[in-house]
Amino acid sequence: MVSSDFRPGSPNWIGLGSPDLAESELFYGSVFGWTLDPAGPSGYRFFRSGGRTVAGVGPLTEAEALPAWTVYFAAADAADVAAEAERAGGTVRVAPTEVPGQGRFAQLTDPVGGRFAVWQGGGTAGLEAVGGRGALCWVELRSSDVPGSLRFYRGLFGWRTRESDVPGVEYTVLRPAGGEEEFGGVAGVHPRVDVGWLVHFAVADALLATDEVRRLGGSVLVPPEPVPSVGRIAVLADPFGAQFALLEPEPRR
Repeated sequence: MVSSDFRPGSPNWIGLGSPDLAESELFYGSVFGWTLDPAGPSGYRFFRSGGRTVAGVGPLTEAEALPAWTVYFAAADAADVAAEAERAGGTVRVAPTEVPGQGRFAQLTDPVGGRFAVWQGGGTAGLEAVGGRGALCWVELRSSDVPGSLRFYRGLFGWRTRESDVPGVEYTVLRPAGGEEEFGGVAGVHPRVDVGWLVHFAVADALLATDEVRRLGGSVLVPPEPVPSVGRIAVLADPFGAQFALLEPEPRR
């Protein structure tokens, strides 16, 4: 699961681009119990759970941008990662940018169209809450070229990988270089899930949370399904179409 070690190449932030922050506050507050802090001068705000930051959220700023969640990966040097991404066939959508006193970020697109970002921590290393209920616990890349995507991201971050031991499932599990904590995976395309990175939030009951998403005007793309040795997973979209997943972890024995 995602941890707060924030080793280079591991997820350390997530951000939601929304056309209506008030509606997003109502939706995610009802599903996860999050609160939204007051607006800052830039318009970028923070979702919190129990007083700790679980995500960022801001208005759509890129031309033709669609509502979506973006995964940020920890980087020792955001400019170096951005340059390497371009050399490897990716695209830099937002050049490395300083957030005074907090860190530096860049927003990128991989060669198959998956959008992601990097965060070079300064005053803010990353999210204050990960792994627990109502927080980011896993990230997953859906790719039309799994071998090519693995080459690209290994080149950027030095990820170590293993193949899933779930019978009949083609799934590559990811670890950061120098770390043992598995934080995500890579799989082929799914007919109802966008190509790109999908954030997973831990919940106590995926069925109840899915019902709440539906009640609030969200969409159920993949209903809650059991995954052996993992738990129950559902893929959903908020009322604006931003996709995310729920993970009800299997009880530990």
